[in-house]
Amino acid sequence: MIFPDDLPNDFPDDFQLDRWVAEGWSDRVARRRSARRMKAIRKNICALANDLPGHGEAGVLLIGVEHDGAVADLECGDRTLQRLVDLGRDGTIRPLPTLRVQKRKWRGREIVVILVEPSEVPPVRSDGVVWVRVGPTVRAATPDEERRVGRRRRAGEVDFDRRPARGARLADLDQGYLRSRCLPRAVAPEVPAQDERPPERQLRSLRLFPRGSDCPAWGALLAFARDPGEWLPGAYVQFLRFDGRRRSDPVSHREVIAGRLEEVVLKLERLMDRNLSVETQIVGPGRESRNPDYPIEALRQLARNALMHRTYETNIPVRVCWYSDRVEITSPGGLYGIMNRKNFGGDLIAYRNPLVAEIMVRLGLARRFGVGIPTVYRELERNGNPEPIFDIDSRRVRAVVRSAS
Repeated sequence: MIFPDDLPNDFPDDFQLDRWVAEGWSDRVARRRSARRMKAIRKNICALANDLPGHGEAGVLLIGVEHDGAVADLECGDRTLQRLVDLGRDGTIRPLPTLRVQKRKWRGREIVVILVEPSEVPPVRSDGVVWVRVGPTVRAATPDEERRVGRRRRAGEVDFDRRPARGARLADLDQGYLRSRCLPRAVAPEVPAQDERPPERQLRSLRLFPRGSDCPAWGALLAFARDPGEWLPGAYVQFLRFDGRRRSDPVSHREVIAGRLEEVVLKLERLMDRNLSVETQIVGPGRESRNPDYPIEALRQLARNALMHRTYETNIPVRVCWYSDRVEITSPGGLYGIMNRKNFGGDLIAYRNPLVAEIMVRLGLARRFGVGIPTVYRELERNGNPEPIFDIDSRRVRAVVRSAS
C-alpha cells in the first residue's frame, strides 16, 4: 500500500532527519543522491521492508542526500515524484509493503523521504530477488536469511487465500503449469537452478505453501490446482446475456466459466469481446470509425478486479449480466479493510486476497497495483460512455457500465 505525500502526519521533523544522517549508513537508514536509478531504489525499499535485524520499526530511504551526509542538488519534479509514489505498483516489488513518501525542504534544499514499514508478509522480493540490508550493504539474501525473514509473519493475521487448504497436497497442483507460467515471473532466472530445496520448500518461499504446513494455500489451489472447483466450488463466473433491460427478460446466452484463475480470466474476456456491438461510420474517403458500445479494456479491468478482490469463502460466483443497455459485474463480498464508499477507487488499496493479487501479477493478468478503477473511468470517457455506477453493500460489489449507444 502506498500513501501519497499529503496523507501522513507523523513524518520525522528536521531534528530526526539530522539524527538519521548523523548515524551514517545503517541497516535502518539508506541514502541515494538522486532518483535516477529506480532499480537501486527498489532494492533498498525491499531490503528495508524485509527488516533482517528485526527492528520492527520503519526504515528510511533519503533521496537527495550524499554518502557523506551532505545535501545533494536533487532534481525531483512532479513526474519523478509520482514515479516514487507509484513504486512497486507495477508488480516489481512483491508483496507491496507500506510506503509513505514525502518531498520536503531540509537544510534549505529539497529531499524526498520514504518511510518503509516492515512487511507483515515477508519475504519481499524486488525483481524476483529477496534483498536485505546487512549494515550499510544491500545484497541478495542467503537461503538462511530468507528463512529468518519469513518467520516473522504476524501471528493470526493470515488472509484466507494464504491459509493452508487442509487435505490438499503438492500432487493436487499442476506443477508443470506452475513452473512454466509462474516461476519465470516470480524469481530471477538463475535462482531455480541454484535452489536444491524440496519442491514444497521452494513453493513456500513464494507463499504458495504456508509456513509450517505441508498443504498448499487456498490461493495456490485457485491458480494452479488441476481442478480448482474441487476445492473452491464458488470459484467460477456465471455469464448471462439478456434480450432486454430486465432480469425477467429472455436469456439468449448462458455460460459457466470455470477452471484455473488464468483460464477463467481469459475465457471471460474472450466472451465479453464477442458480445460487443461495434458501430462503423464512414468519416472520409476510404476511412471509417469503429465505435464499440463498451470499451473492452474497461470491462477487462472490472472483471479482473472482481476476481481478485472477491471473497472465496462462499459458493457464490462472480456474475456478469449483459443487458441491452448495460453490463453488470457483481463480485461476492463487500469492501475490505480500510476501504469504504468514499475512498473506493482512490489511492488507498486494501487486498482481501494478497496472494491472489500477487499471482495475477506474476501471470501477467495485472500490470500495476491500484490502477484498475481509474483505468475504467478513463476508458469509458474516451469511448463516450457514462461514468460507471458502483453499488456496494456488505455482501457484494456491483459495477454497472452503461452503453455508449
